[in-house]
Amino acid sequence: MENSQMRAATVFAFIVSTGILMSADKPVKTEIATLGGGCFWCLEAVFERLPGVSNVESGYAGGKTKDPTYAEICAGTTGHAEVVQIHFDPKKIGYDQILSVFWQCHDPTTLNRQGNDFGTQYRSTIMPHDKGQTAIAEQSRKEWAKESKRPIVTTLEPLKKFYKAEVNHQDYFRLNPGNPYCAFLIEPKLRALENRKVIPKK
Repeated sequence: MENSQMRAATVFAFIVSTGILMSADKPVKTEIATLGGGCFWCLEAVFERLPGVSNVESGYAGGKTKDPTYAEICAGTTGHAEVVQIHFDPKKIGYDQILSVFWQCHDPTTLNRQGNDFGTQYRSTIMPHDKGQTAIAEQSRKEWAKESKRPIVTTLEPLKKFYKAEVNHQDYFRLNPGNPYCAFLIEPKLRALENRKVIPKK
């Protein structure tokens, strides 16, 4: 009996050391959507509420300056837009569904402006990662343009480089609920989206 246990232990150790032992759960293959629609704090708070979304990161994309800072972005001189990268499981939520929420959580008809935030850094933009996303984004924009009372000004820009924003801008709404911007702008937006069933209630 002891010899059998020793052999079993030896075999198990070999399997582990060689990497033959695999998890029963297959790794989840995630995709990424990169979107800009005003302040990235707002978009982050919206998209992290969606089932199938595993992570949302705030950052900068679409400009010419390497490794831009938040101060440079706010100055509007880098060409970058404030964007979020949404990591999602395509088996649980599609890219077209991500875009559906995008159209409804900001105003795609105001050029370089969302509310009191104005400048090219706040432009409405979709930055597809591949040809498949580009095709879906083009079709989605056409469909929502038919529903809009005013022309949609959302740009489709190829994603060249994403710069993750500083750590204090990540998960901002959850960590700073008392901030006036969060309390008076983001919180009411989330409630309105909940009431319209665009995002689930907490």
